[in-house]
Amino acid sequence: MNYRKYTGESPFVSEIGLGGWQLGEDSGWKSMSEKEALAMIRTSIELGINFFDTAPNYGLGSSELRLGKALKNVDRTKIVINTKFGHTETGETNYNANHIRKSLEGSLKRLQVDYIDSLIFHNPPFEILDGTNNPHYEVLDRLLDEGKIKAYGASLDTYQEMKVFLETTNCGVIEAFFNILHQDAASAFNIAQKEGVGIIVKIPLDSGWLSGKYNADSSFNDIRKRWSKMDIITRSNLIEKVRHIIDHDQSLSQSAISFCLAYDAVSTVIPGNSTIAQLKSNVESADTPMSKELVKKLENFYQNEVKQLKLPW
Repeated sequence: MNYRKYTGESPFVSEIGLGGWQLGEDSGWKSMSEKEALAMIRTSIELGINFFDTAPNYGLGSSELRLGKALKNVDRTKIVINTKFGHTETGETNYNANHIRKSLEGSLKRLQVDYIDSLIFHNPPFEILDGTNNPHYEVLDRLLDEGKIKAYGASLDTYQEMKVFLETTNCGVIEAFFNILHQDAASAFNIAQKEGVGIIVKIPLDSGWLSGKYNADSSFNDIRKRWSKMDIITRSNLIEKVRHIIDHDQSLSQSAISFCLAYDAVSTVIPGNSTIAQLKSNVESADTPMSKELVKKLENFYQNEVKQLKLPW
C-alpha cells in the first residue's frame, strides 16, 4: 500500500480508503451484518488501509458504531477517520450551524474516539459553502482550537462548488465526486493542491457502472432506481467505449481506480466494497499505475463525448 499526504495534522493516508456507507445496517443501498462489517474493517487494516470514511446517517448511526468497535484497539495515531455533518443519525437533514457540535459529539461517542481527523459537510446546500458570511465556520474554528477536529471540509460534486469553498474558507479537505465519467471536479484540483487541501475521491466506480457489472438491460431496486431507462442505456454505451479505450486485458474497475490515483492532488480513493473479494481487488488497483497517455485519452473522451451529456448522478 502506498500513502499520500492528507492534511497537515494527520498521518499520510492509504491510497485506497474504506468507505463506510455499506458498513451500516439497512443503508439504503447495500448493508451488512455487524459480523460482516467488522470482518471488512479488520481485513482492510491487514491490507494496509488506514483511512476510514463514514457519516452519522450511514445505517442510521450503525456504520460509525461498527467502525468504532472495530478500531477500538488500533493505535489511534496511525488511523485517519473522516465523518460528516448535515445528514443525521435519524435520517433527517440539519445543516444549522448550531447543530454542528451536537452532531460531532454524537459521532465521537459512536466512534469511541476523542477527536475526528476531518469533519466535512455532507453534500451541503450551495449557500453554506461561502465562508465569508456563514456562522458555521466560527463553530468549526472553535472545534479546531479545542482539538475535537483536526480539519474540516465538504463533500462536493462540481468544480464551481469546490472553487467557492476553496477560495472562501480555511478548509483542509474536500471529498470530490470524480471518476472517468464525471471529471468536472478535476478543474479544481490545482487550486486544492496549491492550498494544501487533501482530496478524497468518492464514487470512483460511478455507483457500480465502472465495475463492468451492468449493461443496457440492467435494472435497479435500490437508490439507483432514480435512473431512467434512457439513463441506463446511455451509461451502458459509454462503458463500452471506455472498454475500447482501456486495454481489454485490464480490469475495468481497477483501471477506473487507477485513473483517479493518477492525479497528484488526490489523497485517497474510497470505492465501495460489499465483499472481501471486492476490497482486495480495489486495493490491488494501486499496484498498477495508469500511464499518462491513457489518462489523457480518458480525459479527451470525457471532454469530447461525455461532458455535454450532463449525466445524472
